[in-house]
Amino acid sequence: MPPGQTVNQIFYLQVLGRLRNRVLRVHREIANAWFLHHDNAPSHTSIAVREFLVQNNITMLPHPPYSPDLAPCDFFLFPKLKTHPKGHHFGTVENVQAAATRALNNISSEDFLHCYEEWQQRWNRCIRMQGAYFEGDKL
Repeated sequence: MPPGQTVNQIFYLQVLGRLRNRVLRVHREIANAWFLHHDNAPSHTSIAVREFLVQNNITMLPHPPYSPDLAPCDFFLFPKLKTHPKGHHFGTVENVQAAATRALNNISSEDFLHCYEEWQQRWNRCIRMQGAYFEGDKL
């Protein structure tokens, strides 16, 4: 993301367009069957984004309010990214960016597969609980 840029609906629509094109090019077998799980960020819930998803036949899973334990970034990605820099002083923004890039590159495909399986378990638990609050680590 360019410095100073914020994730707004215009930026996010560009991201979604690139993602859709990549799915069509690389994973044609799921081109009409994939879905997105968004949190409730304004850029995800804007009318323009919702219209893009409908026009392109992309299903969006709704995200229950106040449920960070259902978002893979919250229960998987951010904790992984936070463990390495803890206690380090990087000195420059560039050093922080390089460390974050290394941490992202060190996440294996098996880690992402495990995250996906855990995400499915969390959603199933949410459905069983009919949306009632539960602790994510007590699946």
